[in-house]
Amino acid sequence: MLDTKRHWFKWLEKIVAKIFGVLPLTPNQFTYLSGFFAVFTLWFMIKGDLVLGTVFFLIAAGLDLVDGAVARAKNMVTTKGAFLDTIFDRYIEGSVLIGFIFLGLPDIFLPISFWICLAIFGSLVTPYIPAAALEKEMWAGKQLRAGIMTRAERIIFILIALILGIIYPDYVYTTYVIIALAIISNISAIQRVIMVINKNNSCE
Repeated sequence: MLDTKRHWFKWLEKIVAKIFGVLPLTPNQFTYLSGFFAVFTLWFMIKGDLVLGTVFFLIAAGLDLVDGAVARAKNMVTTKGAFLDTIFDRYIEGSVLIGFIFLGLPDIFLPISFWICLAIFGSLVTPYIPAAALEKEMWAGKQLRAGIMTRAERIIFILIALILGIIYPDYVYTTYVIIALAIISNISAIQRVIMVINKNNSCE
């Protein structure tokens, strides 16, 4: 939902662009850096250091805001940049979700591996649906960003799961957040599929 409210955060984007725009880095280089820090996120989670894992995740996710803000402020928006940003978004989310596998989260209702895999599936499929709809010529015009959970909400849920893991090292609350993420992200994917199908049914 927050992805459809980006105009709410224009003031923040301007501040970010002003701060990071002075650095001798291109928007794409900020994108590459986000992937670099995502690797460290996974590494520290594998090592069981959730504090550093959270810090590096915050940096990686934050750089995703920086690259777009700098690109728009400097009139450097390109198709290549948008493409790279989309790919690295998936790696950032995927790396931290895979990292949860190594933390020894408890099984609740079903094995934790199931919930983590379902969350990864939702993270990948939800943003893929607009691309698939466009490729199959089933969607045109404004980019499809609808759904109860877009990337912004997924990042917030992941961050909450990480912070709860630091506060409560038994990881029970973290697991509940992962379960919620897994379920809601896939509901969002289903919402997008229904929207695409309904739009095409109305055109028949």
